[in-house]
Amino acid sequence: MRPIEIPARRGAAVPLKKDQRIKVINTHGGQVVDMWCFLPDGSEHLSMPHSVVTLGRIKPLPGDKLYSQLRKPLLVLEDDHSPGTHCMLFAACDIERYKLLGCIEYHDNCADNLREAMNSLDIIPSYIPTPLNLFMNTKFHQHQEMVIEAPEAKAGDFITFRALQDCVMAFSACPQDLVPVNAHGCTPQSVEYQVLD
Repeated sequence: MRPIEIPARRGAAVPLKKDQRIKVINTHGGQVVDMWCFLPDGSEHLSMPHSVVTLGRIKPLPGDKLYSQLRKPLLVLEDDHSPGTHCMLFAACDIERYKLLGCIEYHDNCADNLREAMNSLDIIPSYIPTPLNLFMNTKFHQHQEMVIEAPEAKAGDFITFRALQDCVMAFSACPQDLVPVNAHGCTPQSVEYQVLD
């Protein structure tokens, strides 16, 4: 399959068979991609809290398995051609998050992008799990204060996952433009994904 573009501020979902690999490409650099994984019937989803506990760290590394809320492995991170500054702790932005940031009008958000992408496959998530925030540059001061800085990923950087079960992957090209989650002057950019097998 050729790379598929996810437009800036939008989402996408793609079914994978067991052992298929998917590559997520930071096309222009500096863009965060929220990523989720669900079983096809929606009964299990990738869980960042369960993965953090199992791995014993808050940044995934190549070779790491990522787990569902039932502690079953769903994915393995096979390859990471990026600085590796991914975030497993940050909840997906939603309408309420933007209200807290002072946004009065509707603002595109990753939670709604997930809903729209999954609805296109007739899967309705019962709630919005915490995503794996690919390329998101969160740092910690003295183990207390979390700060967000612009992503360090360069144009063409990528990360590759392999499905350990039949699943549905979902992505959102993060629309955040009020705090420095994305680079390019907080301007969201398009990204790409490619199913490799």
